[in-house]
Amino acid sequence: MRHVLKSATLGKPSLRSDTDTARKRSGWGGRALDEVGRDTAAIDAEHGGGAIGPDAHNGRMASTPTDPTDRPDQGDDLRGRWHDAVSALRDAGAGTSGAAPAALPDPAPYADNLLARWAEPQRRYHTTAHLAAVLDRIDELAAHAAEPDVVRLAAWFHDAVYRPDRSENEERSAALAERALPELGIDAERTAEVARLVRLTVTHDPAEGDRNGEVLCDADLAVLAGAPEQYAAYAAAVREEYGFVPDDAFRAGRADVLRQLLALPRLFRTPAGYDKWERLARRNLRTELDLLTS
Repeated sequence: MRHVLKSATLGKPSLRSDTDTARKRSGWGGRALDEVGRDTAAIDAEHGGGAIGPDAHNGRMASTPTDPTDRPDQGDDLRGRWHDAVSALRDAGAGTSGAAPAALPDPAPYADNLLARWAEPQRRYHTTAHLAAVLDRIDELAAHAAEPDVVRLAAWFHDAVYRPDRSENEERSAALAERALPELGIDAERTAEVARLVRLTVTHDPAEGDRNGEVLCDADLAVLAGAPEQYAAYAAAVREEYGFVPDDAFRAGRADVLRQLLALPRLFRTPAGYDKWERLARRNLRTELDLLTS
């Protein structure tokens, strides 16, 4: 989710030095994703977002030696959910991925790498807790999705590459999925759908009848409908992620985002999401906007 308008905050030349300082503090490193293009590859080389296979020295994803989640039990749960979704889509696309089942890599190192990404130090809201929450909401809305496991994998990748001072996070995250999923034996059609869904989170504006997109976007926006104390914690975490942005610029950019959300005919596109979350989310958004502009 775009929490602060890039054009209203991060794009200003006066913020360049603050952004560079934050970039140095974040300590990113990694291999470039050649498929994304020369410009994005240069960013990846400096900041991460490269390939995610089990063999780091072959340009593929390296497993992580430590549990990157807040709690070991959460990490185990998430790894199990990743394994189940990958296995389901492998089975669904059996015979179309071009790889024999015995030749396919173990999904576990891919989960480890993605969880390490979700636990990077520059994150305050876009953490493994957010990933788990989005997966939980997808489970609630799964009956509406055309392919729930495709939506689940899109959730894993949708903020896999995340830098609050960059505007191409979704594109780089989608490119990561396009490289990793074929390695895992996911067929081309479902890989493309995962990548499309990741890119859709730029706007959270699925077309009418896009059932997978409606589920992912509703699940990602469900945080807006938290209890007041939960919403306050979310808003505070977003502010921390944008700590390099001066207060006045942040307040202006964030207020613009809130106004755009409130101007939408509906925030939640699935019937269940609308019934559960619409009223509470609008109340929270109005409250935050009042606080920012008072």
